[in-house]
Amino acid sequence: MNIPRSLYPELLEGLQNFPVVGLVGPRQVGKTSMARELAAQLGKGAVMLDLERPTDLAKLTEPELFLEPLADRLVILDEVQLRPDLFGVLRALVDAQRRPGRFLILGSAAPALIQQSSETLAGRIEYLELAPLSLAEVSQQSPEAGHKTDLWWRGGFPDSYLARSDAQSMRWREAFVRSYLERDIPQLGIRVSAATLRRFWLMLAHYHGQLWNASTLAGSLGVSAPSVRHYLDILESTFMVRVLQPYSANLGKRLVKSPKVYLRDSGLLHTLLNLPSHDALLGHPVLGASWEGWVIEQILAQAPSGSRPSFFRTASGNEVDLLLELPGGQLCAIEIKHSAAPKLGKGFVEVLDVLLLKSGFVIAPVSEPFPLSARAMALPLSHISEMWR
Repeated sequence: MNIPRSLYPELLEGLQNFPVVGLVGPRQVGKTSMARELAAQLGKGAVMLDLERPTDLAKLTEPELFLEPLADRLVILDEVQLRPDLFGVLRALVDAQRRPGRFLILGSAAPALIQQSSETLAGRIEYLELAPLSLAEVSQQSPEAGHKTDLWWRGGFPDSYLARSDAQSMRWREAFVRSYLERDIPQLGIRVSAATLRRFWLMLAHYHGQLWNASTLAGSLGVSAPSVRHYLDILESTFMVRVLQPYSANLGKRLVKSPKVYLRDSGLLHTLLNLPSHDALLGHPVLGASWEGWVIEQILAQAPSGSRPSFFRTASGNEVDLLLELPGGQLCAIEIKHSAAPKLGKGFVEVLDVLLLKSGFVIAPVSEPFPLSARAMALPLSHISEMWR
C-alpha cells in the first residue's frame, strides 16, 4: 500500500523555486520512496544516485565531471551526508548555471547535512523535513476507525504501520533500533558505545514527556552531565527525540527553564518499553505520556508552516502541554488528555490569563468537539485544524 505523503506538493513547490532542495528525516521514513516517485514522474528528466551503493558512489569519483553534463536534469542524491565533500561541488555548479530544481539531496542526519550545506549552499537551498506517517495521511487511505489505534501503537514508520500483524510490526521496530545503534550511528562518524546509547535511549523512554534533568540521567548512567547532553544531541539530530523548549517571555512570572523530552515516534517508544500490544500499553504507566507525545507530533504535522512549538509551566505548577505560536504571532494553548471525559488541568485558566488568551483547547479521544467551559473547547484529533482556522 502506498500512502500519499502530504509533504509531496511542498517538495514540488520547493523544486520550482530553489536550485537545491534538502529532504531530511529519519531512516526508513519514506524519503527515498518519495524521491523515486518524483523520478518516475520526470522519467529521463531525473537522475537518482544512492550514495550507499558502490556503483553509484563510483560515478562520483570525479563529481564535477559527472554532474556538470546533467545541468538540464534533476539530480537526486540519496544519503548525501556520506559525501560532505560534494557540497562545494554543488555550490559551484549551481552558481555556474543557476536554475530551480537542479538538485534534490536526501539525508538522514541533520547535523552532517545541514552543517555542511549551510556553509556552502546558503541562499540556494530549502530544507523540508519528512516525518513519520501522520493521522491525517493514513485517514485518507484508511477511513475505518482502527487506523488511529494502529498508528499510535505501531508508530508512523511506513513498514511498521503497514506490517501484516502487530508481531511483525514489533519485529521491524526492534530491528530498526539495532540497525540505528550498530550501523547508522557509526556510519555517521559518531563515536559512542551502542550499548551506552541504547541504555540512554531506554531511560528517555521511561522519562518520556518529563522535564530534562541531566544530573539524574548522568548519575543513573555513570557518566558526566555533558556526556548525556551529547547523547541527547545525537538522538535529537537524527530525528529520534523532540526537545520541546519552554515558552520564553517577560511575563512577570517565574517560569520553568528546562525543556521536556519526547521520543518522536510512538512505536519506537513502545518497543523500547517492551510493550507487545496496544492492550499492554493501556495497562502501562506511560499511557498518558505516550498519548501526549503522539498528539503533539500529530499537531505539528498539520500545523501551518512556520509554527513554533513550546510548552508553558510556571514554577508553581500551572501549565499547558503545548503552546503553539502560529505565523503572525498568535498563540494557541493546548492541553492533551487521554480521557473520554477530559477535565481542565491545574491552573489552565490562570495560564490563559497570564498569556492574555481568550480561550484554549483540550485534545482528547472524544468523538466530537464540545465546550468544557466558557474558555476551553474539547476537540478530537480529527478536528485539530480548527485551532488555527
